[in-house]
Amino acid sequence: MLKFDVLIIGSGLAGMTLALHLAESRKVGLITKRDLLECSSTYAQGGIAAVLDTGDSVEAHIRDTLVAGAGLCNETTTRFIVENSKQAIDWLIALGVPFTKDETHKTGYHLTREGGHSHRRIIHAADATGAAVTSTLGQKIKAHPNITVLEEFLAIDLITSKKLGLDGNRCFGVYALDKRNDEILAIAAENTILASGGAGKVYLYTTNPDTATGDGIAMGWRAGCRVSNMEFIQFHPTCLYHPQTKSFLITEAVRGEGGILRLPDGTRFMPNHDKRAELAPRDVVARAIDFEMKKHGLDCVYLDISYKPASFIQEHFPNIYAHCLELGIDITQQPIPVVPAVHFTCGGLVTDLQGHTDVDGLYAVGEVACTGLHGANRLASNSLLECMVIGRAAANDILKQPKVELPAIPDWDDSKVTDPDEEVVISHNWDELRRAMWDYVGIVRTNKRLERALHRIELLKGEIDEYYSNFHVSNDLIELRNLVQTAELIVRSAMLRKESRGLHYSRDYPDMLPEAKESVLTP
Repeated sequence: MLKFDVLIIGSGLAGMTLALHLAESRKVGLITKRDLLECSSTYAQGGIAAVLDTGDSVEAHIRDTLVAGAGLCNETTTRFIVENSKQAIDWLIALGVPFTKDETHKTGYHLTREGGHSHRRIIHAADATGAAVTSTLGQKIKAHPNITVLEEFLAIDLITSKKLGLDGNRCFGVYALDKRNDEILAIAAENTILASGGAGKVYLYTTNPDTATGDGIAMGWRAGCRVSNMEFIQFHPTCLYHPQTKSFLITEAVRGEGGILRLPDGTRFMPNHDKRAELAPRDVVARAIDFEMKKHGLDCVYLDISYKPASFIQEHFPNIYAHCLELGIDITQQPIPVVPAVHFTCGGLVTDLQGHTDVDGLYAVGEVACTGLHGANRLASNSLLECMVIGRAAANDILKQPKVELPAIPDWDDSKVTDPDEEVVISHNWDELRRAMWDYVGIVRTNKRLERALHRIELLKGEIDEYYSNFHVSNDLIELRNLVQTAELIVRSAMLRKESRGLHYSRDYPDMLPEAKESVLTP
């Protein structure tokens, strides 16, 4: 058994923030499914929203967030996170994150604008902000003597007092699969943080990395945590459409810097859908693209910034330019083929501003959590900000907690299971689940589609649970078990909402109700 003061599950910006804020006085363990930098945060292109310019204001940022969230944002949460945005950016700058400079701007940094924002407030490192942030913080983490990074470790289930037959409901760590040798270890901790990201892989097409399989949401639910607003799945409007590339995101900033969405014949269509045109929030743009693709029978639409000077494009979007050029697309000369793809899970485990869940000793931070910031639709570039502000608040809360005596934790018992006879069950169910979610629980929903999805999910869940009970666990089985649980939560949440709001659009309930209510599921 391994033992730490604090155990962090996940290595994105939320997990990294917690680790660095705790490590001066706590022994920290950080487990990650692959290597330290393989996380959704690394793939974030656009940047981080923060009030840095004197021409901007906290009130304007809050207002933009509330508008994008379609009436469902928690205003107290939103204010807390936005008011702490400059402090979060200053922390990253002090650590050495190489944000793009602009000596002509009073802040010294280039600020871009994205859909839904009324001001230029997105600080960025060219078009690879996430990679710049996580690589900088990753170096600090690997060098810190109080942080132990366990790569190739996959969390299976939380260890709780209920499972140990003890009073109360407290988390004492996690059972995890060491994928390097197929050994399952108990990892004990006084405080455990789920920072495992979202659930994009529950859908067929996503901008998320393969690690985004809803693990933390499913584990938290099984441990007794409520979930909220799981129906609000954000589809990024512009994912590169090309047979030779996998889910490559075309950042919102391309539209922020003047990119125009066009049909194959060159016709611009966004002004017909919203007065904000290409700068409308993501849910509006994604639905507009979906509408035009279905109306005209298209495989994709096109994002055109080729009318800008080539030097401007190459300076602001060097990675997108280089990647597209490798595929034979010169974005200085021709438009980029794009389609919507699942990008962000707005709901998650219910938490407060310190990251507390319903289980004592268990925190959730980042995309796995639902603080109320994103409401019915996340405003672009608010997610990395939330990771840092709530991560710091959770760390401060953990530092105030009294010592906890850890109970005896039994080894993982697999004495009653055998090696699987046919693993095709896993791959088949994996594909069927993701296709069902894409077809029935996508950008536009109906009661009938949701009922069909739930029926398929219940059948798959039964097969997967039976398989899990009888055979040794594997990476794919653990992830599939979590995916099917998360899919069920998404569908059940969607069935509760008898309206269209933000990212949840129902043909059966096209209007928005006068009162905004959260959808909360209790185990």
